[in-house]
Amino acid sequence: MTVTGPVAAADLGVTLPHEHVFLDLTREYRGNGLLNDTALAESELKRYVDAGGRTLVDVTTGGLDGDPVALRAMAEATGLQIVRGAGYYRRAYFPPEVDELSTDALADLIVRDIEEGTDGVRAGIIGEIGCDRYVSALEERSFRAAARAHRRTGLTITTHAARWPVGTAQLDLLVEEGVDPSRVVIGHCDMVPDHDYHRALVERGAWIQFDTVQGVHEWDTQQRLGWLRSLADAGHLGRVLLSQDVCLRSDYAAMGGPGYAYVVTTFADRLREAGFDDADITMLTVDNPRRMLTGE
Repeated sequence: MTVTGPVAAADLGVTLPHEHVFLDLTREYRGNGLLNDTALAESELKRYVDAGGRTLVDVTTGGLDGDPVALRAMAEATGLQIVRGAGYYRRAYFPPEVDELSTDALADLIVRDIEEGTDGVRAGIIGEIGCDRYVSALEERSFRAAARAHRRTGLTITTHAARWPVGTAQLDLLVEEGVDPSRVVIGHCDMVPDHDYHRALVERGAWIQFDTVQGVHEWDTQQRLGWLRSLADAGHLGRVLLSQDVCLRSDYAAMGGPGYAYVVTTFADRLREAGFDDADITMLTVDNPRRMLTGE
């Protein structure tokens, strides 16, 4: 399900599984954390389209002040197939209902966003839902509600697990609620410099997502390439997702950042230099995202 309606899985093409188009992170990043310039967003997204991009998963959830109607208009303006996320981000951004409603009532709201949509714009994935160093009581409620919504709708769950190896606890919670690990994406794994953590998650059957592959320095790029080589050698490349997590103005190509096209341009070239072939890159940018979204 995209913001403009359903599409065939075979038509998803090159897909970014973890990005943002419109959101408000100003409580942490001030002006740099506000993505609300429609003309600039359209220009940035067209760079990705021009590089061969076909689909983008926008994981802007409750508390991040996304704009579903504007997102649909952006899909129409750029020709992109945009999949929208449902659920609640993390504690610092939760709207009042996460504290005021029961877990099942929250699940009902997520299901409604999936089946009916917000202003008619339906969600096609659950998440990103997340936490910081640990899962708080309110965040546990959010995760359990997401799991229950997943069991009713079949949609994949994608998480925010940055900087600390909290994806293990997230996966434990979801599995306890009856979610198959193969329908869970643990996000920001490349921000956690612990390769044993990456391997442990993928060996449990979850998707691991390297969604800040641009890094900050050459060291970061080399580290990510090394982890990917290790995962490929162990036969796990089929459970890895790549993205850039554009969420700040400084992430835009016009502002000197990687932009939405980095994965399929610069990073794809780095993968080839590291010994990956075109079939590997197709797996990472086309096949894996399709399988993640559909449960194939």
